[in-house]
Amino acid sequence: MQSTQLESPQETAPVQEPVQKSGIRERLGSLDAFRGTIMLLMLNEATRLPLVARSFPHSAIWAFIAYNTEHVDWQGCSLHDLIQPGFSFLVGAAMPFSIASRTAKGQTFWPLFGHAVWRAFLLILLGILLRSIRHPQTYFTFEDTLTQIGLGYVFLFLLAFTRVRTQVIVAIVILIAFWSAFVLYPAPGPNFDYARVGVPPQWEHNYTGFLSHFNKNSNLSWRFDVWFLNLFPREEPFVYNEGGWSTLSFIPTLATMILGLVTGEWLKSTRSKPEKLRGLVIAGAGLALAGLLFQWAGICPIVKRVWTSSYTLYSGGLVILMLAGFYALIDLKGWRRWAFPLIVVGMNSIAIYVMSWTMGEFFFTALQTHLGGVIAALVSPSLLPVAYGFGIILIFWTILFWMYRRKIFLRI
Repeated sequence: MQSTQLESPQETAPVQEPVQKSGIRERLGSLDAFRGTIMLLMLNEATRLPLVARSFPHSAIWAFIAYNTEHVDWQGCSLHDLIQPGFSFLVGAAMPFSIASRTAKGQTFWPLFGHAVWRAFLLILLGILLRSIRHPQTYFTFEDTLTQIGLGYVFLFLLAFTRVRTQVIVAIVILIAFWSAFVLYPAPGPNFDYARVGVPPQWEHNYTGFLSHFNKNSNLSWRFDVWFLNLFPREEPFVYNEGGWSTLSFIPTLATMILGLVTGEWLKSTRSKPEKLRGLVIAGAGLALAGLLFQWAGICPIVKRVWTSSYTLYSGGLVILMLAGFYALIDLKGWRRWAFPLIVVGMNSIAIYVMSWTMGEFFFTALQTHLGGVIAALVSPSLLPVAYGFGIILIFWTILFWMYRRKIFLRI
């Protein structure tokens, strides 16, 4: 990981390169603003809104806020569940611009390939290091965002040199193969000991019949991790992941990144902006509807924690629709000023990701120590977590703004 000072910053894990238009270097502001939005949604965890919502048990508004600021228990998809697919998708969307820019500067395939391998290694390493914070030894786990991206990044890079048709076919094959593998793995029987894997025996989210192949901590991904994660030194043997997250999710995550790659190729094309926007809306709506149809038909549930194929389609469709909104406002209409705070965050996504893991508690303690009395006097006790959370976000943004003004951008 390195810092760099550039007139037009290159990738921030990664950010798209400027594109050529009539000889003028131009950034797609929608990608930076959307990336900034994704990172702010991640930072919003500091406000602890689901916890605050418990103080307002009869409020429909707070119930809605709580649902969309935390992961769903199993089936379904909240706004919070779109953070990781959004970030992964944007990695793919940035790649066509990055490769085009580097190639224009004279770089050939093999140096680019070496850089992709190095980036993948650093993403995996950084993910493990951040997850190991507050552990007495290295905590080998591979379900976090950076590690999942790193595991599929080299293959994504190679796909970027193929035709769009090939990219689409590969994504479809991945989704079908991943679904098939789950279905072929034996479903838990009636005597399966769910309590042993951290699942209440009568848990309301357990499926019956065909869909039981996708039950928590009794599926193919869980079984793989019981074998794979125990190959590494651990404080104690791995038996199950409390949240049901899994290593093998990197495979359908790669499909999400391929959706981003295809979208990036679409945005990089010479088509008119209105045509690009229509394509985004049609593709986003079609993918989201396809995911819902597979769930409604009882073929494949929408479950983020194991990144099912229907979840890949549904979340990918919603992410594309969100990007379409940003594209319409920023790149089509030219309304950029409102998005500046988001762009500041989006152009330093690696920096804010690391800061969120390493500095959040420090700034919370600092706010509590130096401004705790003032905050308590201004805010009701039930809303104190929100006040502290927004304070932390404001501090982070101020640091990023300072870096932005000095053209300091962390990249891998």
